[in-house]
Amino acid sequence: MNSIIFSIISVYIFIVMGFIAKMSFKQQIDDKTITLINVYFLQVFLTFWGLLLHPVNITLLFAPSIYLGIVAVVVVISAMGAKLLFESKKEYSIATVSAIIGNTGNLGIPINIAIFGEASIPYTTVINLVNVFVVYTIGVYFYSRGTYDTKTSLLNIVKLPILWAAIIAITLSVYEYKPSPIVLNTLMMGAYASMTMQLFLFGIYLYGTKIKEINKTLVIWILSFKFILLPTIAFLILHNIELDSMIKGIIFIELLMPLAVANVNLASLYDCNPRVVTALVFVSSVAFLGVIFVGVKVLTSL
Repeated sequence: MNSIIFSIISVYIFIVMGFIAKMSFKQQIDDKTITLINVYFLQVFLTFWGLLLHPVNITLLFAPSIYLGIVAVVVVISAMGAKLLFESKKEYSIATVSAIIGNTGNLGIPINIAIFGEASIPYTTVINLVNVFVVYTIGVYFYSRGTYDTKTSLLNIVKLPILWAAIIAITLSVYEYKPSPIVLNTLMMGAYASMTMQLFLFGIYLYGTKIKEINKTLVIWILSFKFILLPTIAFLILHNIELDSMIKGIIFIELLMPLAVANVNLASLYDCNPRVVTALVFVSSVAFLGVIFVGVKVLTSL
C-alpha cells in the first residue's frame, strides 16, 4: 500500500508546482500557449517514446480489446444519460466523455506495478496505447462538440499530430524498428517534458478554480459514473470472461483511474469550460485516494 501512496504523491508534486507558479505570476503565465506547445509538439515525442520503448506485441492486444469494448459500452450509456440531464452543449460534452479518459499512463502504470509487479508493464503499455486513441478520437470529438459543429469536430481529430504520430510509431513497432540510444534519449527528453508540463498545466488551471460554482449535478454525475457505474460494468464483464486474473485486475484498475489531465488539455484547446474540467479532475483525484483501496479489495472477486 505504501508503494501505491508514493506513486500517487510523486505525480502530484508537479501539480502543486503549477498551482504555486500561477499563484505567484498570475497573468504572466499564458495557459493556452502552454497547452498548444504541449499538445502540438511535446506530446508527439511522448507518443513516439511510449510506443517505441516497448514494442507492440500482437499477442498482448486481447487485453486492450476488452478495455476498448468496455469503454465503448460506457460511452453509449454516458451519452444517453447525459442527454437527459444537461441542456448546455459544453456540460453535455464533459459529462459524456470525461469519465472514460482516465489517467492510465502517469498514474495507472506505476500503480499497476505497485499491485502486480513489473509483469504488468506490457499490458499497461498497450492499454495506455488504446487510451491514447480514445483521447484523440472520441475525446477530441466530444470536447470539440461543446463549441463546434459535427463536421469541424471530426476535422479536429485528423488535425492533431498526436494521432498520426501514434499510427507511424505503431507501424514502425510492428515492423520491429528499434531506435538507436541517441534517438530514444531525444524522444525521452521530449516525453518527460510533456508529462511534466501536462501535470504543471493542471496545477495552473487549478488556481482560481472554484469548485462550489460548478453545476452540482455535473459533479455528482461524473463521480458516480466514474467510480460506481463504470467499475460495476467493468466488473460484470470481466467476471464473466475466461482470462488470467492478473490481466483482469490490470484492466479493472486502469478503468478505475481518476480523470486524466488530458481532459484539461482538450477542454482548453477547444474552449469547453477548462476550469470546470480542471475542478472535476481534481475532485476525482481526491476521491481516488480512497477508491483505489476499495478497488484493490474487489480484485479478489474477479
